[in-house]
Amino acid sequence: MTYWPYPRWIAHRGAGKLAPENTLAAFKLGASHGYRMFECDVKLSLDDVLFLLHDATLERTTNGHGGARAQSWQSLSQLDAGSWHSPAHTGETLASFDTIARYCLEHGHFLNIEIKPTPGLEAVTGTVLAHAAAQLWKDAAVPPLLTSFQPDCLQAAKLAEPQLPRGLLLDQLVPGWLETAVALGCVAVVCNYRLWDETTVAQVQKMGLKALSYTVNDAASAQKLLALGTDGIITDRVDLFDPNA
Repeated sequence: MTYWPYPRWIAHRGAGKLAPENTLAAFKLGASHGYRMFECDVKLSLDDVLFLLHDATLERTTNGHGGARAQSWQSLSQLDAGSWHSPAHTGETLASFDTIARYCLEHGHFLNIEIKPTPGLEAVTGTVLAHAAAQLWKDAAVPPLLTSFQPDCLQAAKLAEPQLPRGLLLDQLVPGWLETAVALGCVAVVCNYRLWDETTVAQVQKMGLKALSYTVNDAASAQKLLALGTDGIITDRVDLFDPNA
């Protein structure tokens, strides 16, 4: 990728905390606030269906129990993924990756897909997701951005569909972090926003990569990142930041 087609502002898990995260309802709410790019977490069910969920287990954001990988998609699709958030969202279901992809494509939205594997399934998740994304976006002008904290996920995605852009997620600057991003053929580094300063931003951009931040929920932090010249801001506060300003 020799250009950067994505908006600066990215809605975290659909609409941050204003709707049940990673659900279609969250995407629709984020879009109603003017957001055109969304971040989501994707993993594999027992029968290798891609679906949206952040945690390895079901308890926090559904009425299910146990490991998400332990259940088939048919079983997972019956769960209530909304009542934990608020009564208004009771009955909201988990979203398949196919559903979210088609929603974004239909409405001209951009997508940042975090590959969120069940531990031990990094390579297979990266491979399956990359193949699915390449097929779904085969006629689209702008592909999704694939990101992960797990280099093995990104390496598998690179081998499967090298044309899809990738970004390395970082919660800390471990030794060799930038070299790892370059070796994986990444187009971006997506950091905990507190890690960015003039030096780290310059390091990344000197290598031709973009500097993105998560999860930015206050105006002062956002202004600092804008002043540093960073390229993307992932936020829960779709109600606070105007993505078109």
